Amino acid sequence: MVILMAEKRDYYEVLGVSRGASDDELKKAYRKLAKQYHPDLHPNDKEAEAKFKEVNEAYEVLSDSDKRAKYDQFGHAGVDPSYGGGAGAGGFGGFGGFGDMGDIFDSIFGSFGGGRASANPNAPRRGQDIRASVTIDFMEACKGKKIEVRMNRMERCPDCGGSGAKPGTSAKTCPDCGGRGQVNVQQRTPFGSITSTRVCSRCSGQGKIIDSPCPRCSGQGRTRSSAKREIEIPAGIDNGQTLRVAGAGDAGINGGPNGDLNVTVSVRRDSVFERDGFDVWTEIPLTFAQVTLGDEITVPTVDGKVRYTVPAGTQTGTVFRLRGKGIKKLNRSDKGDHYVRVVVETPKGLNKEMIRRLNEFDNMLSEKNYAKRQSFLSKIRERLM
Repeated sequence: MVILMAEKRDYYEVLGVSRGASDDELKKAYRKLAKQYHPDLHPNDKEAEAKFKEVNEAYEVLSDSDKRAKYDQFGHAGVDPSYGGGAGAGGFGGFGGFGDMGDIFDSIFGSFGGGRASANPNAPRRGQDIRASVTIDFMEACKGKKIEVRMNRMERCPDCGGSGAKPGTSAKTCPDCGGRGQVNVQQRTPFGSITSTRVCSRCSGQGKIIDSPCPRCSGQGRTRSSAKREIEIPAGIDNGQTLRVAGAGDAGINGGPNGDLNVTVSVRRDSVFERDGFDVWTEIPLTFAQVTLGDEITVPTVDGKVRYTVPAGTQTGTVFRLRGKGIKKLNRSDKGDHYVRVVVETPKGLNKEMIRRLNEFDNMLSEKNYAKRQSFLSKIRERLM
């Protein structure tokens, strides 16, 4: 007898979100719809009750990362037993009682040289990468610095050396799977006798049995511990950049290599210097006399003080460049430039004598002494004519 099943709506369609929706977007959509169709607000409304159940079912699947992955790959069949046992969790286990449909496909395609490769549980596996962060000053970023990084990572158990077995003992190969972590099971199906693969129940897929686990690591072969590592911050590092320290991450499994340590660097802002790539900017306030008559000033740079002659008649906002006085470029010998922006500071707190003399000085000047002002007034007159 063939049972026809009601077609379910797509869970993303039910919640009204896209397939790439974030967890926050899913939660927001769920709360809105759950409130809209809640039975307390719609007593004796069967349609609202059905929609409320549909919304809850959709959110239950999509809010679980594992279920969502299975749903994205297999649709409803991946998460609903009534659609065939759940392809992600147990394959199509409900198909006529003939076991895992995924294994049937493996056997069929395997006869043509395909199929899924079975990973050796005892093969060396690389450890996970870990992350850390450090904060340094602006000048430390310009010059480079050795700094100590604190981190938590999985390390090879010092007592058992990573074997997981109590010191003085050793793990033994699982007799049921011969160390493969998987066993072959024969099944009779409409397609004939088919051999499928199952995780070994005796060793739980580990391929080995530890009768006396190491007390320190509980048979895991690794322990989590706090560690320190001195790293070299290269000159020229910028805020937000990440350094990779090879082999400083979690210890590998079964003798595999360590993962890496990724260190994100934060650089504090400086009160004098402003960074732009490998260039540096400084704003220097000068007096009216200095820019009018010209002057030799001292400019602070990341490499120390530099003398610079400000030409007479320099205007506020003028920018001059000191070549090669910026920040060292990463993994290179050359540097950026240093730019100085001139700002003319207007004096405050003048006494009567200062004001009198300033007025005398101003009366001695004419329009020809103010080229920019003269040009501006000329343009205004043209507009008004």
